[in-house]
Amino acid sequence: SRLVCMSKPNEAPRAANMYDVARLAGVSHQTVSRVINENASVSEVTREKVQAAMAQLNYRPNRAARSLATARTKLLGVLASDTGQFGPASLMHAIEHSAREAGYFAVASSVDGQSRDSIAEGMTQLLELGVEALIVIAPQEAVLDVAKSLSMNLPMVTIDSSNRMDVFTVAVDNYSGARLAVRHLIEAGHKQILHVRGPIGWVEAEARVKGYRDELEAHGLKVHDVVQGDWSSQTGWIVGQQLAKRINEFTGIFVANDHMVLGLLHAFKDAGISVPVDVSVVGFDDLPDAAHFAPPLTTIRQNFHEVGRRAVALLLDELTGVESIRHEQIVPQLVKRDSVAAPSRNL
Repeated sequence: SRLVCMSKPNEAPRAANMYDVARLAGVSHQTVSRVINENASVSEVTREKVQAAMAQLNYRPNRAARSLATARTKLLGVLASDTGQFGPASLMHAIEHSAREAGYFAVASSVDGQSRDSIAEGMTQLLELGVEALIVIAPQEAVLDVAKSLSMNLPMVTIDSSNRMDVFTVAVDNYSGARLAVRHLIEAGHKQILHVRGPIGWVEAEARVKGYRDELEAHGLKVHDVVQGDWSSQTGWIVGQQLAKRINEFTGIFVANDHMVLGLLHAFKDAGISVPVDVSVVGFDDLPDAAHFAPPLTTIRQNFHEVGRRAVALLLDELTGVESIRHEQIVPQLVKRDSVAAPSRNL
């Protein structure tokens, strides 16, 4: 029979509680509590009986009360800057999914990576929620510095901070990805190649600049001054207008992210410059829409799902007592589409 949680006339039925579950399952409320807290002393038969009663009553354990009783919140904190960008937003989705699979919940605090006050406020917010461990999406050094100073020795994993040896880290190998992009242009026959870089102070932007320079030097080619950008399509459009006036200086461009490429292509089209006939372009990220750019974009694909999964796995290792710091790098892949061709001009 179905147990109905009674309420006063004209009121909606109240939510079921632990005692309702106990009555329906024919056990004590202490047994229900043990099932909720995954106590190994409960027999499998009793556990299934309690879980069936919880499902029938649509009972949801009170996380706050459970935290008080067990001193465990099962919360993983995520401190991130610029979560509106494709990369951090994709990482957040992957982290949330992996945390749920492991029986945890991920809670995020979005901060201004250029403001130490904002970073400190975000850390304080996560600590007040009682997070058990921390993932820092730290494209700027300041984010990690402040997080470490305030973390109260919480287990911590950083993403995209591969130059830091004092913390567990998972990172895309931005340096190798940049070399892969430039090498593809060189193999297509390009000798004069520009780089439109990401913003100053971002770890991945600096790694991509270094990869660009090192690959050109390895082939004995001229290293041009990098063109300053950020991550936005608007900046790509502005840069594209400027580069359209210098089209005789280069035949290939490696751009630090796909969003800037979108603006760049817009500016080139307005200027009557054809991609890839007049200039070849390689991006970085492989946005979901990159295959539908005009032309479809050759780019470097980052596996954000794998980065998020490994970050959570590293954090769970720390929570279970792993002591040796580990650094994991994920090599990105070149995705060939239609924005690269042999140069039509000899420079």
